[in-house]
Amino acid sequence: MLERLIQCPRVAQPPPLTTGSAAPQGEVSIEKVDVVFGQGNEAHAAVTDITIHIAAGEFVCLLGPSGCGKSTLLNSIAGFVKPTRGHVLIDGQPVDGPGPGQGMVFQQYSLFPWKTVIDNVAFGPRMHGRSRAEARSLAGEYLDLVGLSNVAKRYPATLSGGMQQRVGIARALVNQPRLLVMDEPFGALDAQTRAIMQENLLHIWSRIGTTVVFVTHDIDEAVFMADRVLVMSAGPGRIIADIAIELSRPRHRDITTEDAFIHIKRQCLDIINVESRKAFERQNY
Repeated sequence: MLERLIQCPRVAQPPPLTTGSAAPQGEVSIEKVDVVFGQGNEAHAAVTDITIHIAAGEFVCLLGPSGCGKSTLLNSIAGFVKPTRGHVLIDGQPVDGPGPGQGMVFQQYSLFPWKTVIDNVAFGPRMHGRSRAEARSLAGEYLDLVGLSNVAKRYPATLSGGMQQRVGIARALVNQPRLLVMDEPFGALDAQTRAIMQENLLHIWSRIGTTVVFVTHDIDEAVFMADRVLVMSAGPGRIIADIAIELSRPRHRDITTEDAFIHIKRQCLDIINVESRKAFERQNY
């Protein structure tokens, strides 16, 4: 099983992301976004005054202490949570709700247990009007992309956690989204499988070029994967640091021992420690 996970998927040509235009897509603009849950005395500000610009094709990680609003902000980008104030735009168009333009990968694998792997991946295209044959053909291409064409006829319960998450990634990508949003997708995996999945995701992203917004608690994961790390304050969440990760690509595990990596990691850790202390003090006074 481990050997299968270690093998990086290879395909001759990745399926095209868009049709009719070669222009990059997936530019994200977040303009003065607040999200408040509840009303009156029960109102709770989850995130406040968030303004971010993410270029098409960027890989951005959201990092911050527990409860800082990372997932809330991600769900606003994905269209699941409507901002109380401000706007989220993708390629200049307001996000009014979830749609095929925003692919979502959760920490829980969320696969249909009664469907085979290929039918799980084909589900999105079927819902958008593709014939069964067309949807399965497209699903097969994306299973190739994540290195799982050999398990297409199996059911999710027979797969390892890492393999199930790769099916989830294929299912998100098969709709050819402009943007891939990922909420701690590797958080439930053991450390070794998690490291392998990080490298596999970077390989897939390098082939496809989709914009990625990735939530994580793990500083090493954020620095290893991202072009930029956006650090959020203790709740209500604000962006308090925007750190460019100027490490060469493609990235391999040995980069984590280099001085430049360690310097960025320490910078992130110092900020997170301060914010975590603030959060702890608020909870106890």
